[in-house]
Amino acid sequence: MVFVIAEIGINWDGQIELAKTMIKNAKRSGCDAVKFQAFNNEIIGDHPEKERLLKSSISDSNIKEITSYAKKNEIEWLCTPMYVDAVELINKYVKKFKIRQSDGIPIVNNQKTKLLDAILKTDKNIIISSEISPKKSNLYNNNQVSWLYCVPKYPCKVEEIDFSYLNDFDGYSNHCQDILVPSIAASLGSKMIEIHVTNDKSKNFIDNPVSFDFKEVEEITTSIRKIEKIKK
Repeated sequence: MVFVIAEIGINWDGQIELAKTMIKNAKRSGCDAVKFQAFNNEIIGDHPEKERLLKSSISDSNIKEITSYAKKNEIEWLCTPMYVDAVELINKYVKKFKIRQSDGIPIVNNQKTKLLDAILKTDKNIIISSEISPKKSNLYNNNQVSWLYCVPKYPCKVEEIDFSYLNDFDGYSNHCQDILVPSIAASLGSKMIEIHVTNDKSKNFIDNPVSFDFKEVEEITTSIRKIEKIKK
């Protein structure tokens, strides 16, 4: 089975009821998990949408409610911690951690990071995004780690995706607006697909330029499941 992750990320805009709606829609659309992010003031810096972003971070104030609602809808939830203390906050609520592209590159190059060390100590599965082949990383054959190929442009064009790279990875993290791309990745052997999702493309949610609405998500998951049957 291809494990499909709906990246809610920051597109819930700090509105807990919208987050719940997106969790429910992800489940209805055939996704296996939803993903959020955890960051702090230091990570955001002087971003023009700073206050908005902070509201969209996993925190003490929302983590129990999000966990409860994901469990109610029988869908796994995971998170991308961007600072070390977030690992401890999230650990007892998730089965998997995701490491973003910018934190993944040092790991590919065998540079130790405090964030990676903290996550490795949890003994839980780690998903790492990278545009660089992880084959030289000392974590490449580590069963605790899965690698996703991604092109870190928001959005990227189809011609910027080198599908031959998928041979070095376990899956694919999408930033392309073409609805066919996740299915192509699945057809080429990706066992994990991550896609950004939005509840409304007409709104100005921050990650909307790289996101699919849930009608498109259902088309993608339906296509992936058909591919799975054909490959059997």
